[in-house]
Amino acid sequence: MPAFVPDLSVILTFALAAFVLAITPGPDMALQMSRAINYGRAHGFATAAGAMTGIVVHTTLVALGISVLIVAAPTAFWVLKIAGAIYLLWLAYQAIVHGGGLRLAERATRVPTLKESFATGVGINLLNPKVLLFFMTFLPQFVDRHDAAAPAKLFFLGAEFIVVSIPLAIIMVLAAEKLAGVLQTNVWVSRALNWTFAGVFTAFAATILLAEGRR
Repeated sequence: MPAFVPDLSVILTFALAAFVLAITPGPDMALQMSRAINYGRAHGFATAAGAMTGIVVHTTLVALGISVLIVAAPTAFWVLKIAGAIYLLWLAYQAIVHGGGLRLAERATRVPTLKESFATGVGINLLNPKVLLFFMTFLPQFVDRHDAAAPAKLFFLGAEFIVVSIPLAIIMVLAAEKLAGVLQTNVWVSRALNWTFAGVFTAFAATILLAEGRR
């Protein structure tokens, strides 16, 4: 077995943990659902792909040890928290005032491109310090820090997290697209969902602001 591949027990244990974490509600999930509901599955998948790209970046930062420096530096971590919270609040504002991916496409003032949906997925993932903290504290638990192949194994586990997350993202996007049919015939449900997503993004912004780096 190649040196970068963890033991089978580690792979299976991590897969179970990744599954539990992948189904835990978060801003990534809310954004993917909103894009799929309002603009169709292609935008939902593009947003999910952006979030997965963010996971690759986080895994790379952990493997290179950069994330530890970010979280340990009060100023850098504070800037990351503020940027992430502002980004989520901006999405909430767009939901209520301009649509911003949370209003049905037929009534949206402007339909984003797939590239924009992808970029939004990347942004919401990279600007979430809770994700950074998770990968910094969770991934290393499955690797021996004295192992010379530790960085490579971290990349393997990061890739495994994405593989586990992809089927769940596909199911969620397809289900959200089905829900769009109901929303198109019920204005009140559509408005309630818009405000719900706005509330979710605002709540996650508050959660991000409460995230603490290592002292």
